[in-house]
Amino acid sequence: MRGRPGLAGLAAGLLVAAHSANAAPPPLERASIAEIDAAMADGRLTAEQLVRFYLDRIARLDRGGPGLHAVISLNPEALLQARALDAERRSGHVRGPLHGVPILLKDNIETADRTPTTAGSLALAANVTGHDAALAARLRAAGAVILGKANLTEWANFRSSHATSGWTPVGGLVRNPYALDRSACGSSSGSAVAVAAGLAAAAVGSETDGSVTCPSSMEGVTGLKPSLGLIARTRIVPISHSQDTAGPIAHTAADAALLAAAMAGSDPADPPSQAPGAATAAAALAQVRPADLRGLRLGVLRFTPDSYVGIDALYAQALDRLRAAGAVLVEVKLPDEPRLGTDETLVLETEMKADMAAYLAGAAPAVQAKTLADLIAFNRATSAETRLFGQDLFEASQATKGLQDPAYQAARAESLRLTGAEGIDRLLVGQRLDALVSPTTGPTWKVDLVYGDAGPASVATFPAVAGYPHVTTPMGLVRGLPVGLSFIGPKWSDARVLALAEAWEAMTPPLPAPSFPATVDPLP
Repeated sequence: MRGRPGLAGLAAGLLVAAHSANAAPPPLERASIAEIDAAMADGRLTAEQLVRFYLDRIARLDRGGPGLHAVISLNPEALLQARALDAERRSGHVRGPLHGVPILLKDNIETADRTPTTAGSLALAANVTGHDAALAARLRAAGAVILGKANLTEWANFRSSHATSGWTPVGGLVRNPYALDRSACGSSSGSAVAVAAGLAAAAVGSETDGSVTCPSSMEGVTGLKPSLGLIARTRIVPISHSQDTAGPIAHTAADAALLAAAMAGSDPADPPSQAPGAATAAAALAQVRPADLRGLRLGVLRFTPDSYVGIDALYAQALDRLRAAGAVLVEVKLPDEPRLGTDETLVLETEMKADMAAYLAGAAPAVQAKTLADLIAFNRATSAETRLFGQDLFEASQATKGLQDPAYQAARAESLRLTGAEGIDRLLVGQRLDALVSPTTGPTWKVDLVYGDAGPASVATFPAVAGYPHVTTPMGLVRGLPVGLSFIGPKWSDARVLALAEAWEAMTPPLPAPSFPATVDPLP
């Protein structure tokens, strides 16, 4: 009696029929959701086989081998979910392109299984709520298998101004698969690394300012920070109701669009998700196709002139490709707003105190902390929490004066005006632009557990504060390290920026798969 084919053999052979004789199929760990869906549709792959494939890679690469530490916990019900979805498919019921596709969720997103939602903190180690976040429930309804939770920067990188991206006392340090001694960025470190390393078909991260787009750029994958309100934030550990949003991280813009379409939708508990325009923007995600660049006007941002070796030349090549495809490129510049950082910080600190208390009120009964002050006390009493960095952001948040504080309200109104009406909107309208294009950020930096992050500048802040869509997709490599290309648009233009990213991907060779080198630095 012949046994099951090994996982390596399965990965090597199952996608061949989906490609022409002239096109080599990708390995399974690099396959798109469309390719996986096609393989399942014609019986060459099952959801159970795919879950086992990813569990095997997690065991070899995440827990062993290079020790990526991208996955903080595995869903013990994942195989049961996969078998049930396989049975549905055999009966003729297919929920859509995500049917049977394993997805990892950042570990600040609740799921109705036995995995805790910790935000990387030991204070939430027992936070098994028994509830799905709104987006998790929508993914399940679309047929996705919740494979587990992805590691992150603790508390989504809002505990200390000297934090090390990708580190939590629960999950350890996430490592960049393109160079293990380099930062994975954050805070959605594990989500991006898991996709780049082929530990799941796709993942979900969250962003307040750069937390989807930075790790996606530095791990060479595609990430969407959507319009605020496109995806409901219910039952996600918060920083700021003004800026927090979940977003998809995937191999391609088409995959990101599929995930965003599945997760999008309103929830009465999250008022921005019920805003005018949200439903239309969500519906448009189902129609995303590569944009026809002929005649499109793109505003060219140059926020990093001469800052990074190789990035300017790479960006110039990207602009040449866009121009050759018919895009009209217009040089523009975002306004220099020296107070924006101060205003944003006050907004985030004030909202963290209020929003965290609201979240903890609905946390699992076993979670003893009920306020931000309780978390601060827990950290002071728990040496594992503060052995690498402190909690100055927590303490500054605790000192804020509440959501009725006139200084907070003025800071929010001013930062929204500067980034939206007087920032992105003014550029787009004044120059008759369809979108903005820019390098996402520079190449990643070496991990420093003493001083914390020393990351490069990023284009993330304006769309993050304004609540506008921002997609990053691979632009190329600088000294072996990925660098992303960003497209930014006005509120609710999520489908448009994804279509631009799809067009870019169609004209650009894919990055080589990561090979997990110890370093890219030739010096000892």
